[in-house]
Amino acid sequence: MLGLPAGIFLLAFFIVPLGYVTLLSFTEPSWGIGNYRDLFNSRLFLATLGNTFWTAILVTGLSLLLAYPLAYVAATSKGTISRTILLVVALSFWTSYLVRTYAWMVILGVQGPLPAFIAVFGYSPPPRLLFTNFAATLGMTHGLIPFMTMALFAVMKRIDPRLLDAAGSLGAKPWRVFWHIYLPLSAPGIINGITLVFITCLGFYVMPVLLGSPREQTIAGLIGDRMEQVLDFGGAAAMALILLAVSLGLFAVYSRYFGMDRLWGGRA
Repeated sequence: MLGLPAGIFLLAFFIVPLGYVTLLSFTEPSWGIGNYRDLFNSRLFLATLGNTFWTAILVTGLSLLLAYPLAYVAATSKGTISRTILLVVALSFWTSYLVRTYAWMVILGVQGPLPAFIAVFGYSPPPRLLFTNFAATLGMTHGLIPFMTMALFAVMKRIDPRLLDAAGSLGAKPWRVFWHIYLPLSAPGIINGITLVFITCLGFYVMPVLLGSPREQTIAGLIGDRMEQVLDFGGAAAMALILLAVSLGLFAVYSRYFGMDRLWGGRA
């Protein structure tokens, strides 16, 4: 009985809509697997799928490179520095993606501060930054760094500093302490953050559509175009289910090889 409200919520807002999308993919405009056959024979879909994966890999890598030192400082510092970093990261969760997207549109626009700064160095006219893959990647990285930071911080905070002190007392140099002790101990946070950010990137919609190039879309943007411009609800539903299957497959691999029990030395 205690699980009944949660079960009803999942049924109404997840299972039923997902079932309807599945039905559309096989029945619109006619019964069969024609929508899936057309998608896998479409160069546009395959190119968009490849671009989506490449963008997700790039954003995930950049998020990790930028978030790791930030999480490291937050986890190893005490007092004001740590609290300030965590406050700034938390404020990012309270800001709408749409607001952040329009902020980047202003910054990267033709009359924005970044092109004006580039023009100071003699680039006239300055390069086009908005509505490019660069803009979409930059915006998505900015939007997902907080997720990577919190995933890393949660693990780094649990690392016993006495292990690092012991290694240093035995003559290990700081870079060896980091490479051989701290980095392996922070691996669970790295894997969790990579999985979270990568799967989120695959279905990101707002920033790639508003900041990115219409010639190099992601799957989410292509699904939106199919529904809004072509009214191909069956094809859009099939693309959504393929994206869902890919995400579930990646999560299954993560759960099989990098589940929390395995990462923390639990039962295999």
